[in-house]
Amino acid sequence: MRLGRISKAVGVAAVAAIALSACAGNSGGTTPSTAAAAGKQGGSATVVEVNAFNTFNPNTADGNTDINSKISYATHSGFFYIDNKLNVVRNEKFGKMEKVSDDPLTVKYTINDGVKWSDGTPVTSADLLLQWAAFSGYYNDANADAKTGTSYFSYAGDPTGLALTDFPELSDDGKSMTLKYSKPFADWEIALGGPGVDIPAHVLAKKAGLADAKAFVDLLKGTPRGDAKAPKPANAQLKAMADLWNTGFDTKTLPADPSLYLSNGPFIVKSVNQDQSLTMVKNQDYNWGPTPNLDEITVRYIGEAPAQVQALKNGEADIIAPQASADTVEQLKALESQGVTVDVGNQLAYDHIDLNYSGPFADKNVREAFMKAVPRADIVDKIVKKLDPKAAPLDSQLFVPDQAPYADSVKNNGSSAYQGVDIDGAKKLLNGATPTVRIMYNKDNPNRVDAFSLISESATKAGFKIVDGGLGKSDWGKALGDGTYDATIFGWSNSGVGVSGVPQIFKTGNDSNFNKFSDPAADKLMDELIVTTDKSKQDGLVTQIDKMIWDSAYGLPLFQSVGVDAYSDRITGVKYMPNQTGVWWNFWEWAQK
Repeated sequence: MRLGRISKAVGVAAVAAIALSACAGNSGGTTPSTAAAAGKQGGSATVVEVNAFNTFNPNTADGNTDINSKISYATHSGFFYIDNKLNVVRNEKFGKMEKVSDDPLTVKYTINDGVKWSDGTPVTSADLLLQWAAFSGYYNDANADAKTGTSYFSYAGDPTGLALTDFPELSDDGKSMTLKYSKPFADWEIALGGPGVDIPAHVLAKKAGLADAKAFVDLLKGTPRGDAKAPKPANAQLKAMADLWNTGFDTKTLPADPSLYLSNGPFIVKSVNQDQSLTMVKNQDYNWGPTPNLDEITVRYIGEAPAQVQALKNGEADIIAPQASADTVEQLKALESQGVTVDVGNQLAYDHIDLNYSGPFADKNVREAFMKAVPRADIVDKIVKKLDPKAAPLDSQLFVPDQAPYADSVKNNGSSAYQGVDIDGAKKLLNGATPTVRIMYNKDNPNRVDAFSLISESATKAGFKIVDGGLGKSDWGKALGDGTYDATIFGWSNSGVGVSGVPQIFKTGNDSNFNKFSDPAADKLMDELIVTTDKSKQDGLVTQIDKMIWDSAYGLPLFQSVGVDAYSDRITGVKYMPNQTGVWWNFWEWAQK
């Protein structure tokens, strides 16, 4: 059940972490159906989310939070989307994605005529080339050990699969791009990610001082593949474009420059009220995919579940996705007589605490001591037990309990050493030391606040000095991996399709590997994993990787999250989704009654 790319979860999401192959999607159909049966054209809806928007590029390691991905999903389009059965559904109104050959694996992408950015510029193979360049790490030649070379694009996902390709073949008409792989790639169908084409190449080209997208293509074509064993001086123009891709689209307000928020999808962002709300309006030119019924969607950011419920009750919100708790569900159930529908279910997400391999936690004994002091059972009891009486601490970093490999992996991965709190064992490992540990988390997320409080209280008994490093709802995601904390509590949420989410988080040097875990043997298994198409063999590899992570004293999975969505009877077409997209997966079907 795991995924092509994982995003940092709100904490409400719910299921599995890195799960894996158990629920891999099948290619289903071609162009999706458009609108819901019981709705009308026009009108608006207000959706409430926990996290706050802070970038128009959700593909960077900093920007890869659930809310940024959802806004991008509504404002961009591409070759596929994932439905709530975890099937990959082709969008052939946008273009065609075809596997031309199995040996060698060759995939051709062709964009249809008429597909364009909201400034009128056609979407072309230059845009696909940019996505490939960012996602593949093709130009990177950074050598972490020697501290030489350049890492250009800070991609949130795992570049290993696309790194198996040579420079793409581009058609003369600018419509097609063909990728040829040197080995099979399990996730080829979702390799270009998205599922939309997010960042316009012509904008980056212009801002880097190039004449147009053609000059951009020529620049990339003329720049050799990076080689960490023989790094070259950074290419200034490529670096300028990569820097813009990495940070130039970050904002908590609407940019004065419209080119920084271009759309090629169903909606266009109209306004952004910092840390409060965002409003999108229908893209009137859009006809290359499922077209939405609504004319406008407003997203409000509210961390506290009672406030979300109140907004729904008062008619100030139509759809909410609050933090999961028994009290919240009880409050929502009480609104069913007023026409509110409540959906509760496991999702593809999990909460966890990760320990940096530096500072006080550079010492493995200190990491193990801290892990022994984490009250996982108390955290489950406080946050999810009432909601799910069967809930228990999650004992795998890579599987969830409803997956077949979970039990076998747990039996052998070493998680049994952390079943309960062991203060005496922690003190013994610390041997009189009293390490100071700063814990970072989203202080506007009630579940994370509860987890921090319980961990802080317990770890203090073992001798740790805990510093509260909580940050606001639009800041915590950007802080991941920046060296300002020692441990962090957050969640991973995934698409439920593919296996690349495993190396995304755990492979040495990847930009989403925030705590700098590194194991050459695990890296080797992850390289094998992404070229393995047999699902049972994938599970075997992931089971081995799971044990290596536990053996390293990486940190602890806390619990598989539970998802709660609720919506009023003013809106039709809302359908539950277990992955990171949540109810947004079919936003085009939303309609006013």
